[in-house]
Amino acid sequence: MAGGAGGTGGGVNSSSLLWSIVLSAFAAFGGILFGYDTGTIGGIIAMQDWLEKFGKFDTTGQLGWYIPTNDKSLVVSILSAGTFFGALCASPMADFVGRKRGLIASCAVFCLGVGLQLDTHWAVFIIGRVIAGLGVGLVSCLIPMYQSETAPKSIRGMIVGLYQLAITIGALLSAIVLNSTQHRPNHSSWRIPIAVQFVWAAVLAGGMFLLPESPRYLLLKGRQAEARASLGRLMTMDPDSPEVEAEALEINTALVVEQRVSQGGYMACFRNNEDKNGLRTWTGILMQGWQQLTGINFIFYYGTTFFKQAGISNPFIITIIADVVNTVMTIVGVQLIDRVGRRRLLLIGAAGMCVSEFIVAIVGVTAGHPGGIGGTAVNLPAQRVLIAFTCFYIAFFATSWGPVIWVLTGELFPLGVRAKSMSLAVASNWLWNFGIGYATPYLVDPPTTGPNGVNAANLGVKVFFIWGGTCVGCFIFTYFFIPETKGLSLEQIDLLYRESTIINSNQFRQRILDENQTFTKNFQDEKEAVEHGEDIKQSA
Repeated sequence: MAGGAGGTGGGVNSSSLLWSIVLSAFAAFGGILFGYDTGTIGGIIAMQDWLEKFGKFDTTGQLGWYIPTNDKSLVVSILSAGTFFGALCASPMADFVGRKRGLIASCAVFCLGVGLQLDTHWAVFIIGRVIAGLGVGLVSCLIPMYQSETAPKSIRGMIVGLYQLAITIGALLSAIVLNSTQHRPNHSSWRIPIAVQFVWAAVLAGGMFLLPESPRYLLLKGRQAEARASLGRLMTMDPDSPEVEAEALEINTALVVEQRVSQGGYMACFRNNEDKNGLRTWTGILMQGWQQLTGINFIFYYGTTFFKQAGISNPFIITIIADVVNTVMTIVGVQLIDRVGRRRLLLIGAAGMCVSEFIVAIVGVTAGHPGGIGGTAVNLPAQRVLIAFTCFYIAFFATSWGPVIWVLTGELFPLGVRAKSMSLAVASNWLWNFGIGYATPYLVDPPTTGPNGVNAANLGVKVFFIWGGTCVGCFIFTYFFIPETKGLSLEQIDLLYRESTIINSNQFRQRILDENQTFTKNFQDEKEAVEHGEDIKQSA
């Protein structure tokens, strides 16, 4: 039997909007796990004590203690290898143990990985990164699943977008902690920022103990009484009230539709049937890839070392500024998702990022002359322009491609294959994350010589020409493959894919809303038509 995010159109009706928001938004706290870890490793690899413990010493006297490019690529990107497999495991875990228990178990896996990263042996540290990544991958898929099944329908975009906001808050918190501990002369300089992650996992796991299980999962398993109790908590009503009974009936109706269209197995995700499973699954997989190709994780993985090489005197402060911009503008973006619309925000964001990145690249190679490891002089006004437009670039991402992609990941897929398609899309994010995280140091860093020498492209700030070009690809992909889903229930999105083209999706979306069309209503009409036809045959 198929599972996954969904239900009766993206959540439940609740008589207490505040409670629904608190309950759904709390799950977004899981984003802190990923955001904090992303920011933490970027700063740790620039800390002197960590470099002396895990790095190499340049006998030429040019670099001092440093981490070779290949080791830097491995330690940063290996987390994403774990998250890739974690995301793939999220679908069976969600259907086997449930959304709530799955998230609690994911926190336990994450804590094991964090504990191993406190060790001073390179191999153990790397294994810890992989295991922590496995936990993050599970959380990154289970969180949108849980949110889409419990969030109020009218503000689903904002609620699911809070996951991205939590990621940015995590990155900001990591920058603050790193700046506070960077000058400690011992292992505590990097162990404290790592150990803080136990707190985030404990808060998420502890909170999930207090929250109800997804009623849709409980109904999926035939646990009717527990499902009504969960619905009662979500709707702040008595479990035996007519409103709860009606909502349970509506979810069960959607489950009947799901079982009817579900074809089983991952191959069903790629079949070009009436629901356009293949188009929608590939859209989810590719849009997660394009999000990574915006180059945003270059800033959050390697921003501290990049700003340091660019001649910035205190790169940790610049990283904090970038994280503040990311967090504040994500708050703005979350507010715009259900107002401006998904498709329009993605188009605006892609164009804005493209312009900003090209300006950074052009200024960097003409007037900026980043110092790099070699230590050439820098043009300070040009460096300020570089930092300013890097912040503009982050702002455009934070209001568009950051939160919107996660919202669409919970919306685009047909009911029968939603859990599987979501896991594939999220796994795509982590696969691209791993590839870009691993390759970037080889693109940006200068080559090194000696016994531990590594060849590298030494692009420096010129790497922004690449990111600017990929943002052109983001714009084109959005125009031809991302529909406008603002204000639609999950079933209405099925109708949109069945009866409209992507380019004309906004006009068709408005027609659906004006005529109050729903997939469930059409299912009932179809059922009545069939029964009516049978009655005519019998009377004849």
